[in-house]
Amino acid sequence: MTPVAATVALAALYVAGVVRVARRRHRVERLRAVSFGLGIALLLVAFLAPLEDDFARHMTQHLLIGDLAPLCLVLGLTGPILRPVLAIRALRSLRVLAHPLVALPLWAVDLCLWHAAPLFKAALRSESLHALQHLCFFTCGVALWSALLGVLPAPRWFRTPHRLAFVGVMWLVSLSLSQVFLWSTRPYYYGSVADQRVGGGIMLLEGSAVMLGVLVWLLWGALVPSDHRGAVHANG
Repeated sequence: MTPVAATVALAALYVAGVVRVARRRHRVERLRAVSFGLGIALLLVAFLAPLEDDFARHMTQHLLIGDLAPLCLVLGLTGPILRPVLAIRALRSLRVLAHPLVALPLWAVDLCLWHAAPLFKAALRSESLHALQHLCFFTCGVALWSALLGVLPAPRWFRTPHRLAFVGVMWLVSLSLSQVFLWSTRPYYYGSVADQRVGGGIMLLEGSAVMLGVLVWLLWGALVPSDHRGAVHANG
């Protein structure tokens, strides 16, 4: 199955899940459905956009597949939608990937390992390895955001201070890798140093914007009482 076909199938499964939930008189918030749809759109853009020998475009694709699309997809999920998936024994065992102490190091190792020059170049030469690279980015991204956003029940100890530290480590890893590309004096993969620096800048800006947004959301949730947040949404 091609990546585009897999993305379309994922969208169809979500729609089927929403319909099933609606038949049971549960409601899926409109913003969640919009978020999931945006995640699908980002995946399609990532897979259909031309890359050529351009590191900046390649970096943008990786950020869409491994970060932004998984974030939007996870925000669109709910317990009732996931219940049939989690009922499958083989898939239920994968829940461990969404544990904070598993998801974060797995994501960090995956991100850094695939951007090591030998493995990155090998993925460029092999379609199957390139597909595996994208699958790893996507899977680790979904696990990461699922752990942080609590789509599945999180450990009791994983409270706001730990979530803030979780985001801080994410930011540090992303920031460190982007600096390698920003300050490099030679191209590691292909193209020019200038192109590589643009890719590093894209990674820095995207990571900083996302992490800041998540930090604000976490602090808002910790500092503002839930009843006041409800009143704000109702008045808005």
